Amino acid sequence: MQIKFFKRKKSFKKGGLGTSPEFFWDILLFIALAIIILSFIFGFFLFRKINRDTILAVDSISEKSQTINKERIDKVLQYFSDREKKSAEILSFPASVVDPSL
Repeated sequence: MQIKFFKRKKSFKKGGLGTSPEFFWDILLFIALAIIILSFIFGFFLFRKINRDTILAVDSISEKSQTINKERIDKVLQYFSDREKKSAEILSFPASVVDPSL
């Protein structure tokens, strides 16, 4: 003889009341896509703004190059030649300090 009582079946569902990580990945991917699209739009508008600005004319550059005078160039060349002589003197004479480890 078999007694048939009410038996409660155990039914386990995946996830249950917990949250799904797929939902958070979807949000993360959406935010990353939005940031990428916004950065492209910002870069495009910045490029257009920079591209519209005026370009310096060649005449203004040539005027600046005429302001360099020969005296300043000679002065700089003299400075570097003096430094070269001083470096050669330092390299040619031995050090005056005696090495204490010897």
